[in-house]
Amino acid sequence: MRRKRMHSILTHIALIIVVFLLISPILVALTKSTQTRAQVYHFPPVLGFGSSMIQNYAAAWNDFHLGMYMKNSLIIAMVVTVAKTVLSMLAGMAIVYFDFPLKNAIFYFVLFTLMMPTQILIIALFNLMSNFGLGNTYAALTMPFLASATGVFLFRQHFSSISPHLADAARVDGAGPIRFMWSVLIPMSWNTIAALGLIQFIYMWNQYLWPLVIIRQNARQVVQVGLRSMTAQQDVTNWGIVMAGAVLAMLPPLLIFIGLQEQFTKGFVLGKEK
Repeated sequence: MRRKRMHSILTHIALIIVVFLLISPILVALTKSTQTRAQVYHFPPVLGFGSSMIQNYAAAWNDFHLGMYMKNSLIIAMVVTVAKTVLSMLAGMAIVYFDFPLKNAIFYFVLFTLMMPTQILIIALFNLMSNFGLGNTYAALTMPFLASATGVFLFRQHFSSISPHLADAARVDGAGPIRFMWSVLIPMSWNTIAALGLIQFIYMWNQYLWPLVIIRQNARQVVQVGLRSMTAQQDVTNWGIVMAGAVLAMLPPLLIFIGLQEQFTKGFVLGKEK
């Protein structure tokens, strides 16, 4: 019993240390976001909270227009998340419940696109958006991301685990494909929907390179580029203001993760069991 108790104590100490190391960047950002420029650059470092919390957050929100950038990112992330989820669900249902030529080949081709990151396509995407006259628009920020190979794979795996007898019963009752999806598949897929939605929202919220390339007006720019511009617009960077902006930028994805944490975990647990 003494050995087990000692092992449990050491395990908890190790876990506490790991958790502290993981959250230490956030703790540093929180404390620095309340400090003045002098306190940030002071040596030895000031570890506690400073005296400029309200000023830093107000400057980040108003002077550097972080609220506008966050609004743009929120709109783009919500549009892409909803569109990706719907299109992925329709594609997954088509692959599982419909028979058409080269179905498996198409599915494997979709999976192959997972190995093609956006960065290697950025020049082609830029030319395509420019030829369509969509440069410097919200459409340019959303259209290249409306399809998701990850989403198609998740829904295909999830729908494959659902008994095919449900589809037969719905067909006998006269339900069409959309009715079957709305009344049967969606109620049985909330965990997968939440998991995919959370992943896609955070992915779009953290977009930096593509908006930096395709958007030229600050009024349509996203929050990650806005955070970078906060350092470029200052002769001597006030890291207290920059950290305040970083903390504000963390809040929307953090709140969504907290709200969908249970569904997110269940969705991936079910995915592993399949």
